[in-house]
Amino acid sequence: MSVKINSLEFENVKRVKAVHIEPTENGLTVIGGRNGQGKTSVLDSIAWALGGEKYRPSQAQREGSALPPALHIELSNGLIVERKGKNSALKVTDPKGQKGGQQLLNEFVEQFALDLPRFMSANNADKAKILLRIIGIEAKLAELDSEEQKLYNERHSIGVIGDRKRKYADEMIAYDGVPDAPVSASELIAQQQEILARNGENQRKRQRLNEITYEKQRIFDEIQRLEAQAQELAKRIEERKAAYEQVAHDEEIARTDTLALQDQSTAELEENIRSIDEINRKVRANLDKEKAEEEAAQYADQYGVLTDKIEAIRRDRKKLLDSADLPLEGLSVADGELLYNGHKWDCMSGSDQLRVSTAIIRRLNPECGFVLLDKLEQMDTETLREFGEWLESEGLQAIATRVSTGDECSVIIEDGYSVTANQTEQPPETGRKTWKAGQF
Repeated sequence: MSVKINSLEFENVKRVKAVHIEPTENGLTVIGGRNGQGKTSVLDSIAWALGGEKYRPSQAQREGSALPPALHIELSNGLIVERKGKNSALKVTDPKGQKGGQQLLNEFVEQFALDLPRFMSANNADKAKILLRIIGIEAKLAELDSEEQKLYNERHSIGVIGDRKRKYADEMIAYDGVPDAPVSASELIAQQQEILARNGENQRKRQRLNEITYEKQRIFDEIQRLEAQAQELAKRIEERKAAYEQVAHDEEIARTDTLALQDQSTAELEENIRSIDEINRKVRANLDKEKAEEEAAQYADQYGVLTDKIEAIRRDRKKLLDSADLPLEGLSVADGELLYNGHKWDCMSGSDQLRVSTAIIRRLNPECGFVLLDKLEQMDTETLREFGEWLESEGLQAIATRVSTGDECSVIIEDGYSVTANQTEQPPETGRKTWKAGQF
């Protein structure tokens, strides 16, 4: 059973002269009054009494009072909390009459319940962390967030490199009509040398033909001379005719050999050798472009894989949050920020901010059944009523202040005194106190 405040009695604290209040067990107790009457002093007194010295006001004693502050709170668990005397020493008495101190109070008093503005003024990321911690998924969600951030950074790097590769590939020049691989000059030279060798053999055969033709002509001339000397040279003529016939036969054979000969041109090879550097430059350009496009495609594939992993982590996070026991319907966390009904903190209404804060603070320490709220002027009376009904449904006690003296107020603080909310006439000054200074 969560602990709540059954009653409170304060004297001489800040603007409070003498106040006695019995808050409603569940729901909203509104302390109303005009500005400067002591409403906030009541909340400060509760925080000091239950929260310890760190909540002690810098000027705790009411100005003009000869008596020190006196604070008395009775809690639903039977504890009585008192601060009185010159040093406002703490005294905590449990139901069995034993004494306890601040450590006992800290077990069930949530610090944010005493200082809700500290929670509300925290940045959205810190609010989200508090929520995740109290529903028990902060560590798992942090692990998912870390993994997502790691993958996101990796994907971003891959994307940047991939875009750069793609842009580089698109800007590169490609050439048509060139080989798929760089041309080897040694191969072209070898081809050239082979052709030159064949052409040399052809030239040797032509030279042989010329030599034979020349020999034929020389023999023919000799025959002419020998015929002129027919008588003396008859025998020689016959011999030379035979030689002539043999040479003629050889000539025919040689001529036949040369008819099928055809010299090959080395002009194309010579031109290729001269342009080999340009050809190879274009080939390398094509290979570089092909490689760049392949690398760009690879990075695009890696980017897609990382995107799928990130989406899987986000689905796991959503599943984790959807299955979590959240303190308020419509409450969630997205991208490390608190959301309520789809709205971030700065887009929530003031009443929604209070509702969210109260629900989270309640879950922080379920033993603490109350919360202090200051300045509820931001709520109209209808919203105030709805907020009170929600508090009742949650079994939560809220003590709040509001600059008002209307019917929505449970208690009115007037000049440091508490009066009933429906009291129309101010009681005599001697009758304003509902308890005496030395009463506890």
